[in-house]
Amino acid sequence: MSAPPPLQIREANAHLAAVHRHAAELEVRLDAAERTVRAQAERLARHDQQLRAALDELGRAKDREIAALQEQLLTSEAAVQSLQAAVRQRDKLIGQLQPRAELLQDICRRRPPLAGLLASLAEAERLGPLPASDPGHPLPGGPSSPLANSTGEEEDRDHLQPVVFGTTV
Repeated sequence: MSAPPPLQIREANAHLAAVHRHAAELEVRLDAAERTVRAQAERLARHDQQLRAALDELGRAKDREIAALQEQLLTSEAAVQSLQAAVRQRDKLIGQLQPRAELLQDICRRRPPLAGLLASLAEAERLGPLPASDPGHPLPGGPSSPLANSTGEEEDRDHLQPVVFGTTV
């Protein structure tokens, strides 16, 4: 075999140098790509870790809020039961007081006529008993003569006692 001509050797060397440069460029690009992939993987891992930590914190916050709301619900239910008991107690008291209130309303409606009656009784008491009359001249409608609306049974009784007005009020 004969030695290749110098031109061919130069071309082959140039080709080898180009392939070597290309391989070196590819290695540099591969290193850069690997660094990029490692950096992205690290960033993704940190981001994933941050998201997991945030998710765990959200879970704990949710659990705390649920516990607080359950406690608030229990407190509210106890307050509602207490208020319902108070309403039942007041309804019972209203039921007991209702007849008395109706009686007081009835008394208030009857008060003016009763006041007038009491005033008349007081006036009658102030006037005092009738003076003794002459037996020969009895007063019309007096104890010796029967009343117009009498049944006649009063005639058999002894004379009535004189009436004296008085009040207990």
